Amino acid sequence: MSRLILGQELQHLSEGELLALFNVVSTELIRSEPQTNQRRNALGSLENIKRVLKQRNFTM
Repeated sequence: MSRLILGQELQHLSEGELLALFNVVSTELIRSEPQTNQRRNALGSLENIKRVLKQRNFTM
């Protein structure tokens, strides 16, 4: 998954699904090379996932 996941795509997911996706994207981030689109997209996607979880008052 090397594309940016938008916040609106995440709205219908449950907290469990969001956390699972967070883990998948985190792994992708770890495996990505610095200064690549894959890394930027993973970072942005993680921020979007965190934002949705925060809106739902879920603490990480």
